[in-house]
Amino acid sequence: MILSANQPYFLPYFPWWQLIAQADLFLIGDDYAFKRHGWISRNRILINGQVVYFRIPIRDMSCNRTIAETERRSADVADNLRMLAMAYHKAPFFAYGYALAERIFSCKELNLSRFLTHSIHEVCDYLGIRTPLGLTSSLEGNARFRREERIYDFCRRNGADIYVNAIGGRELYDKAEFAAHGIELRFLQTEVSENLSIIDTVMHHSRDELHEMLGRFRYV
Repeated sequence: MILSANQPYFLPYFPWWQLIAQADLFLIGDDYAFKRHGWISRNRILINGQVVYFRIPIRDMSCNRTIAETERRSADVADNLRMLAMAYHKAPFFAYGYALAERIFSCKELNLSRFLTHSIHEVCDYLGIRTPLGLTSSLEGNARFRREERIYDFCRRNGADIYVNAIGGRELYDKAEFAAHGIELRFLQTEVSENLSIIDTVMHHSRDELHEMLGRFRYV
């Protein structure tokens, strides 16, 4: 069984969705600490050829809270959609990307974890990803572990013998240490060049193209 996990980023770039698609189970790490300058509450789109950040406004932003303990401020949905319309109205699949954004931004949930989880389900549905999703906060006692010890616990509880991490994890995790716990560690190396928000990718590719792109990766 292949298990993968990651924090719930805000409409992350395409390789993040490949990580979900290749797994038998994907865990959303919602009881990890909120990071002020990470990808949990912001991402990037293009406006007139320039990279621009768009964000989820956060109430009382603090790194001392987990993602599940963080709330977003109520935002004007029209403002978010107007920004995307300005950026992508000429994109070939604008109507599909805009409709997806409408479903995401119309969510009234103020809890950040639940809002991001809603967005993940919406994008997975659009991309045709059927991987079951779980929350790390539902695993009682897991948060007492640190770093890779949490992952060993994920895998043990779910009967996973393969854990796949994003390629950036090569700096953090050692294959021999995982093997000592009976887990094969793999890293996903994408062969797709998309590096902006998934919204940008959806605006420029058909659903058939996106489905084909999900399989363009290799394990290292």
